[in-house]
Amino acid sequence: MTVQDRKHGLRVEPMVGLEWASAVESTSADMVLTPAQARRSWIDRADEQQVLALYRSVSEVEPAPPAPWWLRALARGKLPSRAAGYAIEDDVTDLLINRPGWVFVPWVAAGEVGYWEFVPSESGVYGPAEPTTVQFTDRHPGWIDLLPAHRGPGLCQPIEFTVADLRAQIEDIELIA
Repeated sequence: MTVQDRKHGLRVEPMVGLEWASAVESTSADMVLTPAQARRSWIDRADEQQVLALYRSVSEVEPAPPAPWWLRALARGKLPSRAAGYAIEDDVTDLLINRPGWVFVPWVAAGEVGYWEFVPSESGVYGPAEPTTVQFTDRHPGWIDLLPAHRGPGLCQPIEFTVADLRAQIEDIELIA
């Protein structure tokens, strides 16, 4: 600290981006089999209003900070609580966890929840394919995107789903694989 710094007082401001990166970081490298098992970061344990306040602060600096779908929806007032988001993830888990062929993929971008893949759909009739995938999203009030198995260049367009849609159509979705 220089004489000038002492004279005027050194002002240190928190780096909200660094604080957010730490907030979304998981505290364990253990393999997880469900979204509930992945809920280990500060944003999952801290007071919901505190999490929301920090997210809004970092959103003022970063246009799209890494965050789970439920937090983005909560910040926009589209979801009533973090618990409501967890309930949706848990409903999907209850449906898929014991069905043969479905696996949870936890390794996604920082802050994201993960997604479910239907592994048998990876080997399409004409060679390897992108598997049928169920992702959580804040893009629409159904909160689930279904990406059917596909192959070739380009991205598959997500189909907007709800938990009820998934429950009603799960057998048909698995047959398409």
